[in-house]
Amino acid sequence: MAVRIVTDSACDLDQALVDRHGIEVVPLSIRFGDDEFIDRVELSNDDFYARMAQSDTLPETAAPSPGAFEQAFRKLGGGGDEVVCINLSAALSATMQSAAAAAKSLEGEIAVTVVDSRALTLGLGNIVIAAAEAAAAGATPAEIVAKVEDLSDRTRMWGMLDTLDNLLKGGRIGKAQQLMGSVLSIKPILDMSTGEVHEAAKPRTRKKGLLWLRDKVLEFGDDVEGLWVMAGDPDDAGELVDLLAPDYHGAIGQGRIGPVIGTHGGPGVMGVSFWVKP
Repeated sequence: MAVRIVTDSACDLDQALVDRHGIEVVPLSIRFGDDEFIDRVELSNDDFYARMAQSDTLPETAAPSPGAFEQAFRKLGGGGDEVVCINLSAALSATMQSAAAAAKSLEGEIAVTVVDSRALTLGLGNIVIAAAEAAAAGATPAEIVAKVEDLSDRTRMWGMLDTLDNLLKGGRIGKAQQLMGSVLSIKPILDMSTGEVHEAAKPRTRKKGLLWLRDKVLEFGDDVEGLWVMAGDPDDAGELVDLLAPDYHGAIGQGRIGPVIGTHGGPGVMGVSFWVKP
């Protein structure tokens, strides 16, 4: 009997990583007005950002239904395997509620444990990969959950936005409300290390924002592990990696922020995520 890992499409893992680790991804949906698309299935990253640039309507997200999670749980657990489902921060989405409802409906039939990553985009993805590696090495569900909770506590994540319009409309601004007064003159940086949205900095130019993100990573020195730089535009990620390279000598993963987080972050969204060593 094995342990199988399920997550949602806010993880922003590319398909090659998903396939390599045997991870099942349950997609959220993205709406542009009356048009609705299933993330990763009917809407690619390129299609999403092109549509957002052309649309007069800001996109919205919808959590997967409990039925979508139930289907995934049956697919992986139908042969007797146990399932651990690791989801986008419950403070930002109803996705985990749907997963928990599906798990409850299968009680006595399939063993499913649902855990809140308190993370998003590749902060979530990084945790999911670690969980899949632990599962492949023979860890029990309880051991995997303990690992997820430990990594969640040690995750640090900051994101820079080009505009707050999407975040404000989506209602995800949380404890960064004070940014609203100067939204037109800054490139806001948000701290999402706890799975909620908090104000971190208010640089007045994109360049200063990039330097702030670089300096924040370097501030942790040798305590950084599992570093990812991610952006809606891949060129943006490369620019920040170039700024980090002279002083940060560890491995840097580069990833694409997909439609789920891009919906709320808007065009030009980018950020960093890593674990602080224990």
